[in-house]
Amino acid sequence: MLYRLRQRSQEEGGFTLIELLVVILIIGILAAIAIPSFLSQKSKAVDASAKELARTAQTTAETYATDHNGDYTGVSPEELNKIEPSIQTAEANNNAWLSAASGTSSGYTVTATSANKDTFTITNSSGVVTRTCTTAAGNKGGCPASGSW
Repeated sequence: MLYRLRQRSQEEGGFTLIELLVVILIIGILAAIAIPSFLSQKSKAVDASAKELARTAQTTAETYATDHNGDYTGVSPEELNKIEPSIQTAEANNNAWLSAASGTSSGYTVTATSANKDTFTITNSSGVVTRTCTTAAGNKGGCPASGSW
């Protein structure tokens, strides 16, 4: 039995240098394809957090109007932050922040800016809600070419 084990271990060989180089080449090709895709996904995720913040600010502006008899006058980033403390009103820690918010008697506008410097705006004018976005130079994140999300 010991003879069989020795014979088996001598017959088995490892990978050749060529086989190892081919595997490394294949892994390199796959990495070259995947890395740009992952970088694009990160940009989209950063923009998604700004979209979420704009949506949160929209809900908070509606809450503000409920507390003020349907009047949006006085909506500001600071006022919205008082109602919803999770709304960040200044750039910090690579997070999205509420860069602008304003209101009139019949509507409001809230703008969130992502860490990529892309902006996402929600406007409510007499009950008609529109969503627009602009991208910083070179970004291809979560803002479609049409400029509406």
